[in-house]
Amino acid sequence: MSNKLLLRRAAVLGAGVMGAQIAAHLTNAGVDTVLFDLPTKEGDPNGVVTKAIANLAKLSPAPLADKALAERIVAANYETGLELLKDCDLIIEAIAERMDWKQDLYKKIAPFVPAHTVLASNTSGLGINKLAEVLPEEMRHRFCGVHFFNPPRYMHLAELIPARTTDAAVLESLEAFLTTTLGKGVVYAKDTPNFIGNRIGVFSMLAAMHHTEQFGLGFDTVDALTGPAVGRPKSATYRTADVVGLDTMAHVIKTMADTLPEDPWHQYFQAPKWLAALIEKGALGQKTGAGFYTKKGKDILVLDLKAQDFRVSAGELDADVATLLKEKDPAKKFAALRASENPQAKFLWACFRDTFHYSAYHLEAIADTARDVDFAIRWGYGWSLGPFETWQAAGWKQVAEWIADDIVKDLAMSNAPLPDWVFDGRDGVHGTAGSYSPGRNAMVPRSGNPVYARQRFPDALVGEKFSQGRTVYENDGVRMWVDEGDDIAVVSFKTKLHTVNDHVLNGLQEAIAIAERDFRGLVIWQPKEPFSAGADLSGALGLLQAGDVKGFEAMVANFQKTSQRIKYAQVPVVAAVRGLALGGGCEFQMHAAKTVLALESYIGLVEAGVGLLPAGGGLKELAVRASEAAGPGGDVFAQLKTAFESVAMGKVSTSAFEARSLKLARESDVVVFNAFELLHVARQQARALSESGYRPPLPARRIQVAGDVGIATFKMMLVNMLEGRFISPHDYEIASRIATVLCGGEVDRGTLVDEEWLIRLEREHFVALAQMPKTQERIGHMLKTGKPLRN
Repeated sequence: MSNKLLLRRAAVLGAGVMGAQIAAHLTNAGVDTVLFDLPTKEGDPNGVVTKAIANLAKLSPAPLADKALAERIVAANYETGLELLKDCDLIIEAIAERMDWKQDLYKKIAPFVPAHTVLASNTSGLGINKLAEVLPEEMRHRFCGVHFFNPPRYMHLAELIPARTTDAAVLESLEAFLTTTLGKGVVYAKDTPNFIGNRIGVFSMLAAMHHTEQFGLGFDTVDALTGPAVGRPKSATYRTADVVGLDTMAHVIKTMADTLPEDPWHQYFQAPKWLAALIEKGALGQKTGAGFYTKKGKDILVLDLKAQDFRVSAGELDADVATLLKEKDPAKKFAALRASENPQAKFLWACFRDTFHYSAYHLEAIADTARDVDFAIRWGYGWSLGPFETWQAAGWKQVAEWIADDIVKDLAMSNAPLPDWVFDGRDGVHGTAGSYSPGRNAMVPRSGNPVYARQRFPDALVGEKFSQGRTVYENDGVRMWVDEGDDIAVVSFKTKLHTVNDHVLNGLQEAIAIAERDFRGLVIWQPKEPFSAGADLSGALGLLQAGDVKGFEAMVANFQKTSQRIKYAQVPVVAAVRGLALGGGCEFQMHAAKTVLALESYIGLVEAGVGLLPAGGGLKELAVRASEAAGPGGDVFAQLKTAFESVAMGKVSTSAFEARSLKLARESDVVVFNAFELLHVARQQARALSESGYRPPLPARRIQVAGDVGIATFKMMLVNMLEGRFISPHDYEIASRIATVLCGGEVDRGTLVDEEWLIRLEREHFVALAQMPKTQERIGHMLKTGKPLRN
């Protein structure tokens, strides 16, 4: 059996929130998917599923990368649709968390499941071996658990839980499918209650709840302490509980209490009194409008236990604690936390200590290596470092001593001893040789599954180092590098948020010249998101305020020259985009021979928001594409409408697919689901273009434009918006100029122009707008607040 899952069709059983979203993400990935649920009592027997599919469009964040994909999901029910399972190569069961219901369903579907099909249960904590017991003998080697985190499109983690009978080849092929096709980070978990992510993640929330009471802190203060201040998501502890649902949270805690009677921390596996009281009142968090938090008008209120009422949420960090948390050296930070008498610092040390203690104590039982625990918490709970990484970074031996000391003094939540391996002289659990496995008592390297050869820079753990390649060229704006023996070079920006300044522009031009001479292709790729937040506004504003219009105009001309250099390079330049690609960042990828987009690419020409129009060749490129799409003598205006709206409204795509429909990406651009595979795919695209005898496009010298009639038609739309007060007079000014450039200026409809003509128009209107006081106000406001000003 090869390690390839040939997936023509998949089925998802259960059209609840999770099942429907898993079906949506399979469909995003181009997998033909059937979604099943119970038959409806009357009318269309697939009514339950049809309703669930319609509901996908209402969810936020959106489960579908393109709303039109909803109609691709096939609706079915367990009475009349089971024959459809005979064409499925993968079946994911995602019904309610009840052992008896799941087992009954398996018995029902077994006669329809083909001999090669993989069956996986998306359970968040039920026993996989127990579930497997009801399966016919010949199905057991193709059954396992796969636990997606919610929401499945965005959460990187997928836990893979083998049963004792699962075939290793089945797991390996499923892992490869989850990684490349669905873009997941896969962690293998042992068959223990709640697996890894929720076992450690929910415990860390219970510890925070316990210490909230112990140190008498407000819920909003705890959220301020357990959010971005310690490298965790903004939703922190109590906001997360509100989002998950307090009833769901209580259910998970009860599952821990029922299934882990021997756990030394068992006494804490109960919902605190105030959590139970909220649930009894029907305050279940976000879905009911109130939980720990509620909204009143524009104010966010938080529950105050002493007053038994809601008060305005302040959530202030104590100034001393805030300073302490800014310390860059983790060892100094933890020493200060432990030594402090401040209740907020004591709270934080206690939470870290108990989570470290719990993770080390249970590591051998729940996971193969420490790496699995750290990745599960990072990818499933959004922490910037997992518990073991945090401990290792803070100084393994010293922190271990402190924990042991607190256990002896009865300060820790449990007096269970730390395992012996913690004190065997080690300095941590991660290193260049791999990560520690207590079960094997060895450092275990990363997985040898061939799918990981596609990740040049996998998500690195503390203590791991990956070669950065050989530097070919570097200036203050960019670094161009290559891997030994490779003929495709890579260029990355060094600026903050990868914004574009003169150093970046000149560096890119130099990198292209080197690539033409010494390499077969060039990839523009950033080691971290975003791809690029656009032009460096502060530099531009400086030139304007100094009255240096010539310098400003030269900068714009250099921007356009760089875009054209990308487009007409003698070797293919491929842009590898993930995260934000705004303004100039969007324009660079528009000029590349090809763009490879991560699914989560948020692309937009947003210059209107700062009172400008795109002038890095973006409008020129949209006009060229409209002319090509219309064909000789065709209707160019019709081709420009979407592009005009995208630019004038400063729209940003919410996915790579949407970037195509906004006309900011091409139909031929490639979409990649796993951001860690982006560089690999971009290099392969550059190599394929080179191998097929790449030549840049011929200069566009006969571009048909919409001209004065096009401009007049766009202005009519704008006048209506101005009169209805949907836009300000300055918005009208900007949008009119965008229309003028897109339509090729005040010339007759159907006039043929060249690229130089359009580039000059872009530059003239850009410089004119930039000198207007209202535009300079907008730029200043954006630099100060990060938000657009509508003046």
